[in-house]
Amino acid sequence: MTRGGKIAYKPVGMVGGVLAGAVSGFLVRKTWAAISGEEETPGALRLDHGFAEVVLAAALQGAVFAATSTAINRLGALGFRRATGVWPGD
Repeated sequence: MTRGGKIAYKPVGMVGGVLAGAVSGFLVRKTWAAISGEEETPGALRLDHGFAEVVLAAALQGAVFAATSTAINRLGALGFRRATGVWPGD
């Protein structure tokens, strides 16, 4: 892809990143609430949660964010290609 095409795709990628963060945060909160009955996932420094629970929450957050980010980035790239005829990667 040309340098100009990469620059043109930057705003799409940035919006996708923000959207991925918001969507994954929502999904993690809903999933964690269904699993544990709590509204928020426990942070690493929360004394009232065990080690395994904190690590499980972090693993859930990482997995959901990675999957959501990948899906949104891929959809953004497909939309960019449809609009411009140029694939934003490679």
